[in-house]
Amino acid sequence: MTALTLSTSSAATVRADAVVVGVAKGPKGVVVAPGAEAVEEAFGGKLAAVLENLGASGAEGEVTKLPAADGVKAPVVLAAGLGDAPEDGAYGHEALRRAAGSAARALTGTKKAAFALPVEDAAAAAAVGEGALLGAYTFTAFRSNGAAGKDAKARKNDAKSAPLAEATVLGGKPRDKEFKAAAERAQVLAAEINRARDLINTPSNALDPKQFAAEAQAAAKEFGLTVEVLDEKALKKGGYGGLLGVGQGSDAPPRLVRIAHTHPEAVKTLALVGKGITYDSGGISLKPAGHNETMKCDMSGAAAVFAAVVAAARLDVPVNVTGWLALAENMPSGSATRPGDVLTMYSGKTVEVLNTDAEGRLVLADALARACEEAPDAIVDVATLTGAMVLALGNRTFGIMANDDAFRTGIHEIAEEVGEQSWPMPLPAELRKGMDSPVADLANMGDRMGGGLVAGLFLKEFVGEGIPWAHLDIAGPAFHEGAPWGYTPKGGTGSAVRTLLRLAERTADGDLG
Repeated sequence: MTALTLSTSSAATVRADAVVVGVAKGPKGVVVAPGAEAVEEAFGGKLAAVLENLGASGAEGEVTKLPAADGVKAPVVLAAGLGDAPEDGAYGHEALRRAAGSAARALTGTKKAAFALPVEDAAAAAAVGEGALLGAYTFTAFRSNGAAGKDAKARKNDAKSAPLAEATVLGGKPRDKEFKAAAERAQVLAAEINRARDLINTPSNALDPKQFAAEAQAAAKEFGLTVEVLDEKALKKGGYGGLLGVGQGSDAPPRLVRIAHTHPEAVKTLALVGKGITYDSGGISLKPAGHNETMKCDMSGAAAVFAAVVAAARLDVPVNVTGWLALAENMPSGSATRPGDVLTMYSGKTVEVLNTDAEGRLVLADALARACEEAPDAIVDVATLTGAMVLALGNRTFGIMANDDAFRTGIHEIAEEVGEQSWPMPLPAELRKGMDSPVADLANMGDRMGGGLVAGLFLKEFVGEGIPWAHLDIAGPAFHEGAPWGYTPKGGTGSAVRTLLRLAERTADGDLG
């Protein structure tokens, strides 16, 4: 992973292979952002004019490379667009993240880059660091890279495609406690988001429920977490009908993983539940052609929960955080659950399965009911649950539903604070009737219109009385199929990890949102 360092050096004198400066769209053209004063001086005060002549506008996501002027030690200057210049001169943290991410991607093959973006305080330095580390992410686990069998030209091409090796944030004070803590948090957070991305990008033949559980066990051993894995025998003995029903069509049996960070000073406990369908064919209700190719990503919720718990442990957040990973593979076979079958869930409720492709809510229901038995102070589930949520909110925004309006609002505010796009969604009581079943306590499907809300109402049925609960439907932003942008790569994104970690920190402060 890319190394992150802080430096008080000038952008003109720092030793690096490239210097990144920020530019924005002003009312009269390109504006050079604070942090680049020394570079601007080396260009004789005409850096903005030079960039405009090269076609730069300062728009978000835009990057422009040019040779450095005399007086700048680094041979290359890269101008990263920050978007519209703020009237008060204060650039938002998300603008800094995205600019740093775009720059880091453009600097693939570079050993060291110095980021001379606007850094007013430790939080801004952390935002730049996060953006650079997330933007430099690459997934190469399944590419042949045996250097021994490669010629010099092939090895040279590999070096050119290697991620940025070191990102130095200028304006960051390496000996200041606040800056050091911010940089450490940025490094841990980016590492865990990238852990989630790696899991999401791993093909299903290399990551089934058993293998995912093994990843959790390895991380628990490394970072001092407690872990418990329920295999198919334990699930049957415990009556986890949802997990077993979804997983029974696959040769790879389901797992329920409990992974927990406990702190001696904690007074609050937060439970996180993640949907972990390592591959979703739809089961007997088979997905149509064109909808199967990315279904390795249907475990993004479990990946986010796993990464958030590990991050909380690594940062020693004084709160108890318990992650529940509901892992199964949804496949069609002679043993698969059929439409019309009735499952007895862990809670004792019975569910008529009208659509086997509405499987995520079934595994989550078991995990939610089990998590509630430990009486946490709050519970949040995360899932790539419904296509309806993508239709409602698009590909970059996740929906938030909850049984408590204040809790839902708090999570929305936290997501905005950390730079994740979200939107509060209702749980209309009138939609509950659509899930009435003539043969069971409820069905796993209801009204077609408002399908994302119906799924939330289904999950609500399995949440213990009096426990604040929220449901994050990350179906849109969890997996990005288009070209990379900002710090968002193609493929798994690690959506919701930032929100969950910040929620854990707020919980430790006595504020659940």
